[in-house]
This record gives sequence, structure tokens and C-alpha cells, in this order.
Amino acid sequence: MSDLIQPRTLKGFRDFLPQTAIPREALIATAVDVCRRYGYSPIDTPVLEYAEILLGKGSDETDKQTYRFTDHGGRDVAMRFDLTVPFARFAAQHIGELGTPFKRYHTGPVWRGENTQRGRYREFVQFDFDMIGTESTMADVETILVAHDVFTALGFERFSVRVNDRRVLNGLLEQLELRPRAVEVLRSLDKLPKIGPEAVRTALLGIDGLSESDADAILDLARISGTNREIVAQLGQMLGDNATARAGIDAFSELADALEAVGVPKGRVRIDPSIARGLDYYTGMVFETFLDDLPEIGSCCSGGRYADLASLYTKQRLPGVGGSLGVDRLLAAMEDLGLVDGRSTWAPVLVTLFDEEGRADSLRIAAELRGAGIGVEVYPEAKRLGTQLKYADRRGHRIAVIAGPEERSAGTAQVKDLVSGAAHTVG
Repeated sequence: MSDLIQPRTLKGFRDFLPQTAIPREALIATAVDVCRRYGYSPIDTPVLEYAEILLGKGSDETDKQTYRFTDHGGRDVAMRFDLTVPFARFAAQHIGELGTPFKRYHTGPVWRGENTQRGRYREFVQFDFDMIGTESTMADVETILVAHDVFTALGFERFSVRVNDRRVLNGLLEQLELRPRAVEVLRSLDKLPKIGPEAVRTALLGIDGLSESDADAILDLARISGTNREIVAQLGQMLGDNATARAGIDAFSELADALEAVGVPKGRVRIDPSIARGLDYYTGMVFETFLDDLPEIGSCCSGGRYADLASLYTKQRLPGVGGSLGVDRLLAAMEDLGLVDGRSTWAPVLVTLFDEEGRADSLRIAAELRGAGIGVEVYPEAKRLGTQLKYADRRGHRIAVIAGPEERSAGTAQVKDLVSGAAHTVG
């Protein structure tokens, strides 16, 4: 007899047991509901793309992390590392029948061969929402509002969506005559939360042509703080004469007006000039979302505006803006914050089975409840009531319906609240 194969998962990958898969489904369903309310439509794309579609569209680091191979047909293919680049290809291919602006949401797994850590895996699920075919700042504002509403609908109260605009930094770099170094500067600034200002300053000084005064000016911009209106005023004084920066500052003003108009609580959406976002394809507004009680877990929802991404695949200009929800990272945060109840079934009710004679009655009760839209599981074997109630507790059922011989003869049933322990007889 051959040796058994050891059951194990690859490093950076994981199985989802019901008690984890259920809250993940609920999280995605909440995000879908918010996007539907804003008029977004669902799409899907393949896991595999031609390598040329994906490579060079994120960053050098992303290219190194991309799973790439030659398939049986000899084609150079790669597994998607996010859902944005495939969407740009999708839009370029189908925009003629979709029309513009087009708004989509998309849920699916993505893969990156990166170092693993808490809430960060090599295979993970993203939930994306984008609007393509418009340059209106209204689209940028709506993207921020969707992100805010998703976190609110999930039950978070202490979080912040932090918004920047790459045109502001680009305007500063133009004044410093460093515009060609924008990508290198952005990648250095993107490490600010992880390595701190001194290490970022050292990294900036390692960029060819960048002086100490340049590094100080860039870090001074990143350190600007205050209310949204105060930051807009400070940026106006610092960079208002630069046309590139002015476009970003004006967008900040429109965002501040919109937040007040719809009543977003103060502090929930903050203008933050230190937010960089390392991906190369962003050209305007960028944002990241942090949980105040778990800042160490990093951004759980991020995105921004990409003016030129789809132009790699079509001559038609298709500017876009969108966000990506890190489902698995956010799920890990919800587990840490006690927002996951640990149940392993969607059905709130268990109908017990006392004996074979009661099988038909148990099935009838379950059918009536299901017909009323209530999820029901029938225990499949006639076992001791205590055994069945222990099963219900382990599975996370909230209600048990008990119809033993006495109840059946009386035409009644007991309804037991498994949380409070209270029981009621119903006819």
C-alpha cells in the first residue's frame, strides 16, 4: 500500500472553513449592495491573461510577483495580480457595446507571489468598483463615497478614507524641475507609513538629481495637516500658481463641498498629502482606507484615477477611476475586532428529529418555514435532544424547533431560543 499524501496547503494560500467563508460572503454581499445602489453593474474576466496585458502595468515589484508561465499551447500567459488592469483590457475590447460612462463592480481572486503576513496572502479576493469613460471630478467623488458607504454598511465607525491627488505632488516636482523623477519619488513616499520620514528622506536623496532642499520640500508637502478646508488653503498658498497642482487642489475643494453636501461625518474622509499609492498607472486622485483601531493592518480599500491605462489597448481615450476592497485583509481585521460571530451555517433554524415517525412532520415544518423565506436545517438522524442541541450550538443556529411525540399529538411544537434559552409552545 502506498504512503498517504500529506494534506497541506501552499505557503501564502489557505482553505476557508464555513465560519470564515460565511462572513466573507456577507462582506462581499454588503459591498455588492452598496454598488448596486450607486448604479454599478457586475462583470467578470478570466483568471489568465496574455502576459503582455498584465506586465508593466503595475510596478517593477508587481511584475516580479506575477505568476507567469507558458501554457500547453505555447502562449506566454500570467495570472491577474489585480482586477483593474484586466478591466482596462475588458473596457477597450467591449466599450463599443457598453457605452460610456460605464460603471462596474467585480469580485474575484487575484495572485501575487509576495511575502505573507497577517491578512496578506499570495492568493486573495478583491472587490473592485470602477467608472470608466469620464474625467469628471464627480466620478472621483462618487468613488470615495462608495468606499465610505461600504465601510459604514459593514458596521465600522472608526475608519478614515485618506485622499490625495498626484497632480499636487507633480506640480511641486515641476517647480523643483524634478518631474521626470515622479515615479521614483512616489515609490519612496509610498513607504512613508512603514519606514518613517527619515528613511524616506534617505531614499529620496538616493534619487539622481534630487538635493537635500528638494527632499525637504517633498516631505514638507507630505506633512501638511489640518481639516480638509485648511489643507486646501495651505496647498493653495504653496502651489496655487502651478497649473498642474491647481487642478488637484480644485478637485480637493469639490470633494470637500460634496462631503458636506451629503453629510459625511467630519474626519471620515480626509485629504492627506502623504498618500502616494505605489502603482504606476494612477494619474490623479488616489485614496487609501484605514481602520483607526487596527492601523497596523494597512489599507483595506484603495484606488484612484487612471487617465491612460486603457489607452494601452485602444486608441479611444477611456479615462477611469475606481477602488479595490481587500476582502481577505478586511476579513482578518473584522476577526480581530470581534465582528465575526463564528457560525458555520446561514440557516438560523434547526428542526430536530425525535424518531422515524416524526420525519414527515419535521420535513413539513421545515418546508413551511423555508416557504416563508427562513433558512432551516433538519437534523438527519433521530438522536437524543441534547446531542441535537449541541450540534445546533456548534453550527451557530439561533432557534431550535422541537416536535416530539407529545407535541405532535397536541398539534404543537416548541420553539427554543438558543441564545437566551427561552422556549415557547406554538400551535
